[in-house]
Amino acid sequence: MGYAMASNLLKAGYEVMVWNRSPGKTDGLAAAGAKVAATPGEVACACDITLAMLSDPEACLEVATGPDGVASAISAGKGYVDVSTVDAQTAQVVAAAVRAKGAAFLEAPVSGSKGPAEQGQLIFLTAGDQQLFDAASPLLDVMGKASFFLGEVGAGANMKLVVNMIMGSMMASYAEGLSLAKQCGLRQADLIEVIKLGAIAAPMFALKGPPMTDGKYPPAFPLKHQQKDMRLALALGDATAQQLPLAAAANELYKKARAAGYSDADFSAVMEAVARRD
Repeated sequence: MGYAMASNLLKAGYEVMVWNRSPGKTDGLAAAGAKVAATPGEVACACDITLAMLSDPEACLEVATGPDGVASAISAGKGYVDVSTVDAQTAQVVAAAVRAKGAAFLEAPVSGSKGPAEQGQLIFLTAGDQQLFDAASPLLDVMGKASFFLGEVGAGANMKLVVNMIMGSMMASYAEGLSLAKQCGLRQADLIEVIKLGAIAAPMFALKGPPMTDGKYPPAFPLKHQQKDMRLALALGDATAQQLPLAAAANELYKKARAAGYSDADFSAVMEAVARRD
């Protein structure tokens, strides 16, 4: 995701400096013209706006508040835009660390996976400092097709968790439907076409269905990240006393798929948990 987003900024003519926790992953960007930093703090020191795409709350906190992190080097007049999917509490901790240095903060988790990132078709769910949203909007327009400003820090994280909870529950239900069709003698390809033409048609179903029936799950959005988002959404439900029985049941299927070795496969590999007979 981050690689594709940085690539689009380079193609649009922006000067880009990059850093990655796995250094080799920056090689292609360097070849395309990006400067490579030694630490996230170096990026924040050199750039007016720093964007972060990270896998989970722990990584976000490490990169933002660690010894050589963003907050160690960012200064007044600069901005930090975190496009990772985390919980609201993590976003608020990062925001406080950045703002303590006089810089602005914007959380901007994205709706979309590898394909939309490559195509510049992401949806940014932002919250935080309005002036940074305004300043960063030209960058977001390069990387995405829409941006929403939702208010105070935490609103973007909560919106993303709600969206991904719905998506995860939908995929689990779709996997159950495909499996049930097979078990009762229907052709799964026919089910995919019927759904495509009806009221519950969704691009996700049309895209994921055919490889799911072949037992293939090329990773666009890794299952381990979907399960992480389900977990965080359920924690949000606990915090707000909102019952989420469907999401809780779907989460158990993702956990089962992770235990079966599908963590790094696409989240549509929840199909394997549904199809298991143990």
